[in-house]
Amino acid sequence: MSTQWTDAALVAAARSGSDNAFAILVDRHQQAVRSFLRRVCGHEADADDLAQETFLAAWTALRTLDEPARVRSWLFGIAWRRTQGMARSMSRTRRRETDWQAERADSDQPGTELNIAMQQALAQLPPDQRAAVALCLAGDWSHADAARILEMPLGTVKSHVLRGRARLVEILGVRDDET
Repeated sequence: MSTQWTDAALVAAARSGSDNAFAILVDRHQQAVRSFLRRVCGHEADADDLAQETFLAAWTALRTLDEPARVRSWLFGIAWRRTQGMARSMSRTRRRETDWQAERADSDQPGTELNIAMQQALAQLPPDQRAAVALCLAGDWSHADAARILEMPLGTVKSHVLRGRARLVEILGVRDDET
């Protein structure tokens, strides 16, 4: 099966029992889902675990997908709901890991300090606002798509993005025209 297939065709094939079709869907969308979850969670290992759970849940619920062409936003919706469900249990682990990363003095990766600052700033936003910012500003999703993924009214998503961006500018101490 070729990667030229549309998502809708891959969903149809996967519903008919093709493990290969579902594997192509996973390959096609897992990086975007993982990136979104890393922004929302702030901790890579938790985000990777949630991504695994997202695709497992998607496999078991594939028959419930109403619009196969929108499988990507459906996956993001599953990822968001998984994140909401695990938020409390992950908070202690995230806090320990963030503290450890911040204390690591021997980091030789460029931009690590900026990444840590951004993750810490994102962590200060309320979860709904953080998700909207992660989708619209970092993930280049439209407000309408983010509203569908997060199951929120469009106006709420727009407000979350506007307020979240303003709060990040304030936390990071940058001028608004630098962002």
